[in-house]
Amino acid sequence: MEVNVHEAKSQLSRLIQRAVAGEEVIIAKAGRPLVKLVRIDSDRPELGSARGAFMLPEGWDLPLTDAEVEDLFGA
Repeated sequence: MEVNVHEAKSQLSRLIQRAVAGEEVIIAKAGRPLVKLVRIDSDRPELGSARGAFMLPEGWDLPLTDAEVEDLFGA
């Protein structure tokens, strides 16, 4: 979709919604394209996106003994 600068100023919220939805929005001046409004993809991982990537061993959540803690962190 291509809009002129004046329309972009008055309809910015609507244009942002369209860009977030994946549509490419071009803003032009005097019929000449100037800028492109596009969605920025987040670098944050999505919750559950690592599902199946690794397996925890049986008993991973059992409390450690004092000796095991000392082995890990020293006395």
